[in-house]
Amino acid sequence: MQEIFPFVSELGSKLSKDLMGSVGPSVADVKDFSAFLVPLHSMISEQGACRGPVSMPLNKRAFNYPLYAKEIEHLHVIFFDLLNIMEKCLGKMQDSSHLKMNGEGELNHTGWSQYLAILKELNNIAKLYKGAEEKFWTVLRLRKASLCVLIVRYAKRTEDHQWLLWNKDVTDFESRRHLAMMMFPEVKEDYEELHEMLIDRSQLLAESFEYIVHADSDALHDGLFLEFKNEEATGPGVLREWFFLVTQALFDPQIALFVACPSDRRRFYPNPASKVDPMHLEYFTFSGRVMALALMHKVQVGIVFDRAFFLQLAGMHITLEDIRDADPCLYSSCKQILQMDPEFIDSDALSLTFVQEVEELGSRKVVELCSGGKSIVVNSKNREKYVDLLIQHRFVTSISEPVSRFARGFADILSNSWQPKLFFQSLELEDLDWMLYGIENAICVEDWKAHTEYNGYKETDPQISWFWKIIGEMSPDQRKVLLFFWTSVKYLPVEGFRGLASRLYIYKSTEPHNHLPSSHTCFYRLCFPPYPSMAIMQDRLRLITQEHVGCSFGTW
Repeated sequence: MQEIFPFVSELGSKLSKDLMGSVGPSVADVKDFSAFLVPLHSMISEQGACRGPVSMPLNKRAFNYPLYAKEIEHLHVIFFDLLNIMEKCLGKMQDSSHLKMNGEGELNHTGWSQYLAILKELNNIAKLYKGAEEKFWTVLRLRKASLCVLIVRYAKRTEDHQWLLWNKDVTDFESRRHLAMMMFPEVKEDYEELHEMLIDRSQLLAESFEYIVHADSDALHDGLFLEFKNEEATGPGVLREWFFLVTQALFDPQIALFVACPSDRRRFYPNPASKVDPMHLEYFTFSGRVMALALMHKVQVGIVFDRAFFLQLAGMHITLEDIRDADPCLYSSCKQILQMDPEFIDSDALSLTFVQEVEELGSRKVVELCSGGKSIVVNSKNREKYVDLLIQHRFVTSISEPVSRFARGFADILSNSWQPKLFFQSLELEDLDWMLYGIENAICVEDWKAHTEYNGYKETDPQISWFWKIIGEMSPDQRKVLLFFWTSVKYLPVEGFRGLASRLYIYKSTEPHNHLPSSHTCFYRLCFPPYPSMAIMQDRLRLITQEHVGCSFGTW
C-alpha cells in the first residue's frame, strides 16, 4: 500500500485541480486513478472484513488500530475533497442545463464525459467508510438532474453500470431507460448480417415461432430482416408492423398463453391453465424473445405486464397489494380475511384450511399450500401466512415454469444472458409500461404537424391545410389507424413524435385524383395527389382510416 498510495494521492490532487479547470480531467488520469484504487480498496477491505466500514476519525488507542492508518485517513480526505468538487461541478452543469433549456447557452463541456467514471470510483471508496455512502448518495440525489444528463449522454454498453442500476432514486425515466437499453446488443444496419424471415400472413404466429425459437440467439442479436410472402415491401416499417401483429396474436385470449387483467385489459400475466397446449412452454420462450426484441428495436407494441408478472421477472416478492389488478376477487377476499374480527375467524366460521382448490386440465383438485395444509385451520394468528401462501401459489408456484421460460427467452436477447432479473430490477413498472406501450393520450395533432415536412407541397397549399383540418376532426382511433398506415407505428413513444427515429414526410404524388393515398412506412412517408377539394380528400382518408384497410394497405 505504501508503494501504491503516492500515485493515488497525486492523481487525486490532479483530478481535483482539473475538475475545476476549463478542460476537465483527462481519460488517462481517470483510468490510472481507477487502476491504482483497485489494490488499495482490496487491502483496506481485508483489514475491515470483520468490522465493516471504517469509522473516522480513527481511534489511535483502540486495540484494533489498523495498519496503514495514515493512508486510510488520507484516502478519506481525498474522497471528501473529490466529492465536494464533484458536487460543485454537477451544480454548474445543472445551471448550464437550465440555461440551455432557456436558449441562452450550450450544454457542452469536454470534461463531463469523465464525470461518471469518477463518480463510480467515489462510490467504491464510499463503501470503505462509515457514513460515506449516505453522504455520496445524498449528493447525487441533490444533483439528480445533472446525473441523468450524464447517463443519457455518456453511459456506454462497454461499461459496468450496476452501481447506478441499484439506486433508482437518483435517476429518472429517460436515464433508467438508457441504462436498461444498454443491456441489449446494438441493432445492426448491415442487411447481410440480419436474421432473415419470410412470413406468410395467414400463418403469422406459427411461422414466426419457427424463425425465432429455432434461431441461435447470437443471430437474433444482429437484428431482423422481414418480408411477407407475395409482398414487395421490406425494411424497418414492415418489421414494426410484424412486431405489432405478432404480439397481438401472442396475447390474444384465444391463444390462452396470457390472461388480461379485468381492470386493465392492456396488462397481462401468464395463464395458469396454459398447459392445456403441449407446446405452451416453447411459446413462452418465444414470447420472451419477441418482447425483448421489440424493446431492442424500440417498437411500442401496446402490451404491458401486470405488476405481479413484472415482480416475478425481477425476482422480487409478491404481496397482496401487487395482485389487485390481476385478480380483484382474490384480492378482496384476502383483504376481508385480514380485516375480520379475531374472535370471528378463530371460531372457524369460515372453515378454511391451508389448501386451495384449482382447476387443471378440466378437473378440479385440492392443493396443499404447505406441508400438512389440510389439517391446519386458518385463525387470527396464522391468517397473514395463509394469505401470503395463497398469493405465492396463485402467482408464483402455479406459473413458475411459464415465467421461467419467458425469462429465459428474454435473456437470450440480452448481451449477457445472466442479466434478465437485473434488467427488470433496474426499472419501475411504469418505466416498462412507457417502453412497451408509449403514451396513452390521444395523438396531438399540433405535435404531429410540428414533426412533418413536405416534398412537392408547401405548408400553405390548400391540400395541406385541408389535410390537417381533416385529421383534427378525426376520432382518436382513426388517427391511430392513419399513423399506422403512414409509419407502421401503432403506439407513439412517450416523447411523442419527437421520440420517433425520423421526422414524417408528406409527398405530392402524380397519381390521378381517384387514387387513394399510399405510404412508404420505412421512410415515414405519406403520398397523395393534389386532390381538387377537401371533400374528396376527406373521402380518400376516410377509406384508409378503416381498421381493416389502414393496417394492411401500406407499401414499404
